[in-house]
Amino acid sequence: MLRLDAVRKTFNPGTANEVRALAGVTLEFAPGSFTVVIGTNGSGKSTLQGAVSGAFELDAGTVSVDGRDITRWPEHRRAHLVGRVFQDPFAGTAPGLTVAENLALASKRGRWRTLAPLLRGARRGEWRDLLAQIGLGLEHRLDDPIGLLSGGQRQSITLLMATLTNPPVLLLDEHTAALDPRSAELVIGLTTRLVAKSSSTTIMVTHSMQQAATLGDRLVAMHRGRVYLDVSGPEKRRLTETELLGLFGQMRRDDRFDDAAVELVRTHYR
Repeated sequence: MLRLDAVRKTFNPGTANEVRALAGVTLEFAPGSFTVVIGTNGSGKSTLQGAVSGAFELDAGTVSVDGRDITRWPEHRRAHLVGRVFQDPFAGTAPGLTVAENLALASKRGRWRTLAPLLRGARRGEWRDLLAQIGLGLEHRLDDPIGLLSGGQRQSITLLMATLTNPPVLLLDEHTAALDPRSAELVIGLTTRLVAKSSSTTIMVTHSMQQAATLGDRLVAMHRGRVYLDVSGPEKRRLTETELLGLFGQMRRDDRFDDAAVELVRTHYR
């Protein structure tokens, strides 16, 4: 189980660029659940994932995985617990290494990495079988530098790498946003299959209302560093793209009368 308790994070505090990214967020994610996170720009979606992965120190609050408090663990120490796929398809792989070498690195995430034994024998056969399931012919390119592949091909392999060790937590940060429609559709199909087979607690951030409406068993909408909506089960399954677009409209309308505006009115009418 993944739990965030009263998590707070402000970037550039005390400056003109201050951003309150997380304002006391408390969320609990059941083992094996698939949560889709949406929200307005700057709502805290990616910061929420960064709090889980250890990308920065929290101002307050705690993060725990399966009862272990990992709040003070640096990012590298959490590597064996958290798989992550970023928006940029080139961010999750080492371009100068081959496909096989990248998979070998991923299979040893969070541990001392000696690649040579992994690049021979049975493991290569396993990787070839896994790549064949993607349907892009990548099983024939194990020894090609991964930097020669297209964005969609690399993102597919990055997703495979992130799930290779079945980590307790899988974070998908707008992982189809930079892809063309055909590649995005392929990666979403692969995502659905891999998540269904794994026991990882999956949190997927997206700007696609179609993805938000059709994927996952829970939806969390964030706004101004807080949880604005949290639905699951039948209520989640009934959500439509139109309703989610309406939710965004409501959040933007709420923004017109934000905390600063309220204080301004109070001051004016004292």
